Amino acid sequence: MTLPTTNLGKTGLTVSRLVLGTMTFGLQTDEETSRAILDTAVDAGINFLDTADVYPLGGGIANAGRTEEIIGRWLKGKREHFILATKAVGKVGPAPWDQGASRKHLLDAIDASLRRLGTDYVDLYQLHSDDASTPLDETLEALDTIVRATTKPSFSFIAFHFISLRRR
Repeated sequence: MTLPTTNLGKTGLTVSRLVLGTMTFGLQTDEETSRAILDTAVDAGINFLDTADVYPLGGGIANAGRTEEIIGRWLKGKREHFILATKAVGKVGPAPWDQGASRKHLLDAIDASLRRLGTDYVDLYQLHSDDASTPLDETLEALDTIVRATTKPSFSFIAFHFISLRRR
């Protein structure tokens, strides 16, 4: 089956018009079922996967990252066939800096996501929510650092929620 595709903004990436959201993988959906859902999505023509460092939804910090781990194991050997999106900002640990859009948190968060996903890059890195307590310049500098450090700079970019721009 082939789904219609579209360009992902002005990135040059072509993605399926449907993206598979994975926020239940690892809690509401066990790994075996998650893998079956991923396989079915691929068979239907989906090449765009969305996750976040805080997933599975409702799992709390004890389970944060479990969804990325499941996706990482499933992606092994086939990463180049997918557009992979993940997100940061949510609380993923007990320390005060284990959440938000500070430089420390975003740099720690991308490293942890890449490790769990078993890849050296993501195609779309997003802020899951606004963080009014972090100066906008600090957040943008951290995102710029992430883009410049990626091993696939022509394929990585940041989606930034413009609510943050309006609050300044």
